[in-house]
Amino acid sequence: MRSILPRRTPGRYPGRVKTSQLHHFVVAAEELHFPRAAQLLDISRQKLNSSIAAVELQYDKPLFDRSASEPRLTREGQRALDDARAELAKPSTPPPAPPRPPGGKAKASKGVGRGKVLKGEPKPFKKRQGR
Repeated sequence: MRSILPRRTPGRYPGRVKTSQLHHFVVAAEELHFPRAAQLLDISRQKLNSSIAAVELQYDKPLFDRSASEPRLTREGQRALDDARAELAKPSTPPPAPPRPPGGKAKASKGVGRGKVLKGEPKPFKKRQGR
């Protein structure tokens, strides 16, 4: 049975990894202590683990060596950390401004059947106001 998921390219972020997940990974990699990293980020450990799993899924390799008493970064994890820092350092682009409607300011309708008023002439069928 063929997989319908798109192929992942290691080291690339085609929109499958969120910037928040990258941020979680960077903090965990800098702390090298998952409970402390989760506390710094003010998130649960499960959320931190799922963010790290998403980044590991992107690279198709484990980024942390969890066999020791304290987790350590693997070589691939160090590369991922450098890539994630570079990705997070890029300025975020704001969404484009909505297009302005064509024309100018909308004006109130003057009604049907009224002719154009020329400057200096009174409006048709209207008396001038005396002083």
